[in-house]
Amino acid sequence: MGTEQYHEPPEELSEETRTFARMCANLTEEAEAIGWYEQRISLEKDEVSKAIMIDSLGEEFKHFSMELEYLMRHRPVWRQTARGILFQDGDIVENGERSEAAAGSGGQGASAAGGSATTAGLGIGSLKGKGL
Repeated sequence: MGTEQYHEPPEELSEETRTFARMCANLTEEAEAIGWYEQRISLEKDEVSKAIMIDSLGEEFKHFSMELEYLMRHRPVWRQTARGILFQDGDIVENGERSEAAAGSGGQGASAAGGSATTAGLGIGSLKGKGL
């Protein structure tokens, strides 16, 4: 069994954490596939081949979206942060900063099942603009 997605000994991780890591790996792989299809489509001259690739790209985006939804369901603070960024008008970075501050976590997320991840922020945002 491949363990490239783990940075800690897999046998020491909970089943929930291993599943979460697998879904993160899947999300990364789908994002890579989307990028590959975009490149191929941009160069493809044969219209039939291009249409097939466009159809395949839609499948990859569907999978990416489903995996993202799974991850956000298991990290409520991620969902809270994402709600302030996704499908919002205005400056993306400003929306992100505001959303992260409102979530109060600095991007950290406790699992839905009460995992050990902290919900307290790291305070890194307070260093912004300090010339460090």
